[in-house]
Amino acid sequence: MAQPTTITAYPDGPLLVRGPVELLDERGRPVQRRRRVVALCVCERSSIAPFCDGSHKAGRRPGAGRSRRTEGPGTEQE
Repeated sequence: MAQPTTITAYPDGPLLVRGPVELLDERGRPVQRRRRVVALCVCERSSIAPFCDGSHKAGRRPGAGRSRRTEGPGTEQE
């Protein structure tokens, strides 16, 4: 049985991707994974983008780490 793919969002941190997934850059070209679990940057500070290098720990920008999605499952407004 194949391992399921999971994506875990951490507050003020990266998205951790576990399991089989194809990562593509903005032009649709494959991005090579070097690890089984990869941390994807969401703060846009990483020097090794799209992967996280821990730069988010240096300080939080207003709005950083918040979802940009405004519609769809799990985005209900209270």
